[in-house]
Amino acid sequence: MLTVAPDIEVLARFGRALADPIRCRILLALREAPAYPADLADVLGISRTRLSNHLACLRDCGLVVTVPDGRRTRYELADERLGHALDDLRAAVVAVETDRTCAEAGDKGCC
Repeated sequence: MLTVAPDIEVLARFGRALADPIRCRILLALREAPAYPADLADVLGISRTRLSNHLACLRDCGLVVTVPDGRRTRYELADERLGHALDDLRAAVVAVETDRTCAEAGDKGCC
């Protein structure tokens, strides 16, 4: 059981980052390889301004970092273990969805 405030805060930050589909897509893209903002905006089909706001959130959550590259700035996951965590989380959610372990999943769509 998590009782230490820093542990809970870390998980809350991770949850906040994953709460938005665009941020999830950014994290999944960066899981594959570091990228420049302009390229990410093109791949995700969103404006650079909107992407910038989401990248700022992910930086504030401690999930991505910037790496200076000449006159450009590249983004990457703050730690390679985040990529593994995203894979594990997706696998766990798919397994739960397949099993439909929540009794009210069909009626309320809670899971």
